[in-house]
Amino acid sequence: MYMLGYPLLSAAQIVSHLLLIYTFIIIAAWILAWANPDPLNPLVRILRQLTEPVMDKVRAYVPLIGGLDLTPLVVIIAISFVRTGVLPVVMQFARSML
Repeated sequence: MYMLGYPLLSAAQIVSHLLLIYTFIIIAAWILAWANPDPLNPLVRILRQLTEPVMDKVRAYVPLIGGLDLTPLVVIIAISFVRTGVLPVVMQFARSML
């Protein structure tokens, strides 16, 4: 069974690291949204292209509270749940197969 354990463990660790990087991208986009930057700036365009597909799907379920968009916070909480709740279970399962 170890032939399945190592790839599963590696995949879970890669997903965990990618989710951490995506969390930082969301935070950067959220901070830039407060600054009202030039929408033609390449960095702003890249951040929006990376975050808006996810944000648009979540915005349909998260209302504005006092004119404040809390969608990035909801996405970050969901990512944290996956990183601290789901992935450790997958990693433990993969370690048990080694």
